[in-house]
Amino acid sequence: MRSLLVVTKHLSFANAIASALDPSAFQIIAKEAVAEAEVLLSRGGIDAAILDLELTDARAVRLIEEMKTFAPDCPVLVYTGDKQWEWEEDAYILGVAHVLTKPVRGKLLNTLFDRMFPQDEVAAPLALPTVNTIEPPVLRPYVDQVRTLEGFRRFAGLLTHSLESAALLKNFLLLLREIIGVNRAIIFLRKPAGVLDGAPLTPDDRWLLPACAIGHDQGFLRHVGLSLGAGIGGHLHRQGRIIRAGSYEAKANREIAKEFQLMGAEVAIPILDRQTLIGVVVFDERLTGEPYANEELAIIFHMLEEVGLAVRNTWLHDQLSANHAMISDILSHIGSGCLVIGPNLDTLHVNAAAERFFLQDFPGKSRLEFTDLPQALGSKVFTVIKTGTGVPGFKYQRADSPELFYRISILPFDTQSAQASNAALLIIEDITEHERAQKLEIESANLRLIKSMAEHLAHEIGNSLVPLSTHQQLLKEAINDPEFQESLSSVMANGVKRISRLASQMVFLAREWQADFRETAAISDLLVEAFHEAHTFLPGRKLAQLSFNKDIAPWKVAGDLKALRHAFSEIMLNALQANPDEPTVAVYLATGNGGTSQLEVEVRDSGPGFNAELAQRASEPFFSTRNVGLGLGLTVSRKIIESHHGRIEIPLSQKGESGLVRVSLPLTN
Repeated sequence: MRSLLVVTKHLSFANAIASALDPSAFQIIAKEAVAEAEVLLSRGGIDAAILDLELTDARAVRLIEEMKTFAPDCPVLVYTGDKQWEWEEDAYILGVAHVLTKPVRGKLLNTLFDRMFPQDEVAAPLALPTVNTIEPPVLRPYVDQVRTLEGFRRFAGLLTHSLESAALLKNFLLLLREIIGVNRAIIFLRKPAGVLDGAPLTPDDRWLLPACAIGHDQGFLRHVGLSLGAGIGGHLHRQGRIIRAGSYEAKANREIAKEFQLMGAEVAIPILDRQTLIGVVVFDERLTGEPYANEELAIIFHMLEEVGLAVRNTWLHDQLSANHAMISDILSHIGSGCLVIGPNLDTLHVNAAAERFFLQDFPGKSRLEFTDLPQALGSKVFTVIKTGTGVPGFKYQRADSPELFYRISILPFDTQSAQASNAALLIIEDITEHERAQKLEIESANLRLIKSMAEHLAHEIGNSLVPLSTHQQLLKEAINDPEFQESLSSVMANGVKRISRLASQMVFLAREWQADFRETAAISDLLVEAFHEAHTFLPGRKLAQLSFNKDIAPWKVAGDLKALRHAFSEIMLNALQANPDEPTVAVYLATGNGGTSQLEVEVRDSGPGFNAELAQRASEPFFSTRNVGLGLGLTVSRKIIESHHGRIEIPLSQKGESGLVRVSLPLTN
């Protein structure tokens, strides 16, 4: 990768240059003045420069002269929007390679750079070293230094416990200088993992950036970096071993040779965490100018492995700290109160909402403690910590604020290896508005129910009173008419019967049954009585038929027999009304689950059956397919059956099947 300096006061011009070139082949360094890149130019870190000038006066010439002063051999291109031939001539005399006119033309620019840096460019001819000259000669034995480094290597194993990477790396370089006399050194590291995993890769993830240095100014460090795809960083990423500036591999690779020259370094050593490359350290010769022995570099390599593990630990620590800070920030900003209690009943975390709630009885106190919790809540928190079992959410009210409602949840915090809970999280949420809204909704639902009930009751009572009112008006005139007397008797009987049934339904809807039932009766007798009661409500008293296997069903049920008889009567009346022309009811009795604990009663009519809507809504209050009646029959039956620990089902009828209602009741001896 080649470094290209773009000197311009307009960011759009630098962006145009960057978009015209291959980002994998050129690294763009944009500056507003040549002097800002003095360090890179003087050290040979720039392969070519592009100046954004107007060749109309001497200012442009002075800028070119300044550029050539810092880097005489660096190729220079000038882009201009306006020019004069005499100033253009001076630019070429000063060494400008090309003068181009704006706008930037990508094809032309790439062609010029292809000619300037041909693809087959190789390093200057080198005399290939023999096998015996690959390793630098050892001028003298370094037994004492090697022994010292061996001791330092053992000490470096303790560095994995450090949690401050900057101080760790700085001390390592200082110790390296003290022991073997390193003059200048730079440590490059990869970008550490962020707070949230799974983020897409960015261009910075492919670079090793300076993390620590000795002997170099900070201005220079801002402009250097090692790519993982080329140069020293790419070579160590692939090979994972030490490389010297004087080795054949370094001299034969233009990028590696250029980076060694730019940093004035002699050796580059990879920093591994025993799995992957996380960094590189480059340093120059000793303070005395003597080269390093292979044994020294090998020991430094192993020391850097320990440093790599330490750096990895610092990254993990920083990530955990960032995660903790993020979670704490989230908890502190949410509206619900959050309180974390440790195993020793110490407060590990408390957000502002929890402090406001629990410390309102302790004015002037700034820190919430476990003893500040109400006893009812503190005991539950203690139980959760000791047992590791959470407490389901429950409503809570303060004694001094009974109009406010809160929801409390207490959850245990466990780790995989923990024998008991490490902590308990108490969450307190203000649900006052929710409770008020729920109360208003219940009141609205009750009002709607009362309204619907009033409408249906008025309609049903009105239907019962119309014939009575009609006969009452004719009473004085036709009181002695035998036909009128017979009609009046029939109307009064039907009216009383309808109103009595209506009253019974209201009574059973409002009634609550006790769990202990003492009355018992044979189910067959109960069903026969219920059938006769239902038959009395048939219009015209049509002859209805009942069939069921009562001979093989000597079972008994316990409960409120009057209520049970009414429940079955309503079910059978629906069955009789399903087919007014031929009213028939078929009852089948059996015990459920292969035993004698549950009685199954199936009541089938001779009508068209239940479609999807009827099967779903049949037991809803005031739902009816007929013009008369309240639509409470199956609603009352369901309540009575369920109050007797049973259940009622209305399955969807298949094509060609009649309607079926299935009742389950517990049997008794």
